[in-house]
Amino acid sequence: MRSVALSPAARESALEAMASTELDVLVVGGGVVGAGSALDAATRGLTVGLVEARDFASGTSSRSSKLIHGGLRYLEMLDFRLVAEALSERGLLIEKLAPHLIRPVPFIYPLKHRAWERIYAGAGVALYDVLARASGHSAGLPLHRHLTRRGARRIVPSLRKDALVGALQYYDAQVDDARHTMFIARTAAAYGAHVATRSRVVGLLREGERVTGAEVHDLESGRTIKVHAKQVINATGVWTDDTQSMVGERGQFKVRASKGIHLVVPRDRIQGDSGLILRTEKSVLFVIPWGRHWIVGTTDTDWDLDKAHPAASAADIDYLLDHVNEVLEQPLTHADVEGVYAGLRPLLSGESDATSKLSREHAVAHTAPGLVVVAGGKYTTYRIMAKDAVDAAVHALDAKVPNSVTENVPLLGAEGFTALKNSRYVLAAQYGLHEARIAHLLARYGSMIHEVLDLVAADPTLGEPLAGAPDYLRAEIVYAAQYEGARHLEDVLARRTRISIETFDRGIGSVDEAAALIAPVLGWSDDQVAREVEHYRKRVDAERESQKMPDDETADSARMGAPEVVPLR
Repeated sequence: MRSVALSPAARESALEAMASTELDVLVVGGGVVGAGSALDAATRGLTVGLVEARDFASGTSSRSSKLIHGGLRYLEMLDFRLVAEALSERGLLIEKLAPHLIRPVPFIYPLKHRAWERIYAGAGVALYDVLARASGHSAGLPLHRHLTRRGARRIVPSLRKDALVGALQYYDAQVDDARHTMFIARTAAAYGAHVATRSRVVGLLREGERVTGAEVHDLESGRTIKVHAKQVINATGVWTDDTQSMVGERGQFKVRASKGIHLVVPRDRIQGDSGLILRTEKSVLFVIPWGRHWIVGTTDTDWDLDKAHPAASAADIDYLLDHVNEVLEQPLTHADVEGVYAGLRPLLSGESDATSKLSREHAVAHTAPGLVVVAGGKYTTYRIMAKDAVDAAVHALDAKVPNSVTENVPLLGAEGFTALKNSRYVLAAQYGLHEARIAHLLARYGSMIHEVLDLVAADPTLGEPLAGAPDYLRAEIVYAAQYEGARHLEDVLARRTRISIETFDRGIGSVDEAAALIAPVLGWSDDQVAREVEHYRKRVDAERESQKMPDDETADSARMGAPEVVPLR
């Protein structure tokens, strides 16, 4: 598959193309489902446009638990179909679609009661394994196993002795959700989709009752274009109801936002070689290995404040610390927290007021002629959601359109990944980098690694670590702007890399150097560089302040103290 760069020039070309022709499908929303819909439609031979108001995955799709999983707890709800579908998608992603981005991760489930709990929980994880293998995409993940208390503490020494009587260990998988979403959008572009971020839909075009496209405001240049399309897919997640209001109706279902927050702590704060899954009175809590860090989450609370920047309050952080400390010998404190992030799950409203009980199923509907809405669901099943959305759009097209083929379409970077992984020592010697650095790059770029390494070959200084974030090379910052569609400093530090949550200073020590590296690629003036740095600093200050606030309302008010990302004009 040929590589396509999501460069500044490519963005301009995409907007021009969308303004000058009628598309078969226009997808609104650059999260995982929107990007997946664009890829699905493009690989059926349709002309496709994808517009996103901010950045790829800037909403829910960059703020998940970063797990590709079947949803073990849904077995307890007897939702076997949802679990089986998700496990099938998990295996497909690991085996074929994105082996460079998805990797297995073990979890230990501590048992607090003897006999009955081991039988009950053991039956659940056994069924989990059976459903995975029945899908035909088991991806070779190890089967679950039973552990004694001593066996569990040998794997995770930080577990308190009195916190368990035994344990179960099973496997799921994890992903850098923001990078995965970007790769889907970039793959869609490689198959001909016109892709543009920082392009906000401000209205839907109508001919009578029929939706015929959208009015799109380019936030970078200030211009507004009309994009005509035979079908429009609304894949805006928690903004679904807002987008639906542009046609004067809410639609056939309502989307409710549930806030989930996560903490990031250094790896040395918890001694262990496996993740943890813990029961809480409301849901479950994960402790997930994340490179040289752990991710601890999540909460599940109703949210009806600002959707763009959901805020984590001190109460949210205390909730997670209190619950994880119930099983740790050395308790975590606020001082151990490197990063905090909050995201909103788009849940379909049900009969229950408890957000943890609202449906994780998805729904697709033709809410108006020419307008398809897809909402709900879970990250792992994004491909199924995208397929269903495009199926609905295709049903209304006059032409005969092929069925979805995305089950057999690897993302960019997947092809040749295993061979390159086997050759990492050769690559390390060829480019003068440590083999651990090559492994890191392969896990982020797959076979696209050569494009990053070519930058280093052309300018050896780009092979040096970035100031304030030594896990990343300077070349990765340049590459993000040149190839991966990053338009602003925040895009690079928060989503193309995870510097904003992986460093105690939230990336402040990297902003000046990163901005200087990005500037030549995006043509920033000195004034624009200064504005980008100032905006990022204010963002960090506002987030820190919000995390000191006692509740959602005060946290939201504090977070809103930082302005939206600065435009280029």
